[in-house]
Amino acid sequence: MASEIFERDRHVTFLQMMYQLLPSPYQSQEINRLTLAYFVISGLDLLAAPDRLVDKEAVAKWVLSLQAHPRSQSELNNGQFYGFYGSRSAQFPSEDNDNGALLSRSVGNLASTYCAVAILKIIGYDLSSIDSESILTSMRNLQQSDGSFMPIHTGAETDLRFIYCAVAICHMLGNWSGMDKEKAKAYIINCQSYDGGFGLTPGSESHGGATYCSVTSLRLMGFIEEDILSKDAESSIINVPLLLDWCLQKQAADGGFQGRPNKPSDTCYAFWIGSVLKVLGGHKFIDKKALHGFLLTCQSEYGGFSKFPGDFPDLYHSYYGFTAFSLLEEPGLKPLCVELGMSAIAAIGI
Repeated sequence: MASEIFERDRHVTFLQMMYQLLPSPYQSQEINRLTLAYFVISGLDLLAAPDRLVDKEAVAKWVLSLQAHPRSQSELNNGQFYGFYGSRSAQFPSEDNDNGALLSRSVGNLASTYCAVAILKIIGYDLSSIDSESILTSMRNLQQSDGSFMPIHTGAETDLRFIYCAVAICHMLGNWSGMDKEKAKAYIINCQSYDGGFGLTPGSESHGGATYCSVTSLRLMGFIEEDILSKDAESSIINVPLLLDWCLQKQAADGGFQGRPNKPSDTCYAFWIGSVLKVLGGHKFIDKKALHGFLLTCQSEYGGFSKFPGDFPDLYHSYYGFTAFSLLEEPGLKPLCVELGMSAIAAIGI
């Protein structure tokens, strides 16, 4: 039987365990260790857990050790990205299986760099102390002619996820030299579909995560206003009424949010779509009681949240369960900065 309350203490214990030692099922995600660390550390921060649970000095040292650095200033424009590696193993050069030779040096990943900068911001590290020049100068190499971004310097997909990462990085570092905002804006606008939502690429199906990346990116870049519904939505660069209608239609009969039509409700979309509604000023239209009830059916007795009711909890859905409850103003949780996906206090830098 699902608990009728948000089990904060169990969630803190769940994250504390993950901070100390990740269970063996996470071995396959070792390459994304920085992302997993972001879920843990930001989760503990949102839950207002005691500072003693996280060794901030050790965390900062570990995160900073994962940044890629050019060997010389001239390398900043060699097409590679000098951000952060996703994990320690990602720092090792790749090997050519045909002759055993080491290939070119491995380089940073845009999504991992977002998580690294976010972690440093959450623990209160002075971001002016990091090598932001290498990050921002080389990040421009990842932006494509259509305004989209690749996560690494070659051979990867381009879509809205990586525009969001680039935007969030620039915003957190307080420096927009790492991207062309106008090109990014044009790409985002082209991703709005006929139904009001946004697809990951122009012409693709509307999706809750892609819609979050679009709206929060435009907000962080200053192209749309907060609470746009209370202002002149008709003058917006996106179709706000259609977007609002699409978002509200994603709340299903069970109270949860689905990422696409005809899909089951999923814990994480309470954050992805709930955040979009928060930015637009439409959060008041959510059936909060129903959403609260759905999320509790995904709350694990071990702490954490699962994707669907009855499944085992995982870090990804646990974190977005916490952010969803923060949006619902659950007592004991810090207020959320939806644009950056962290506590509002961390986002401000207090």
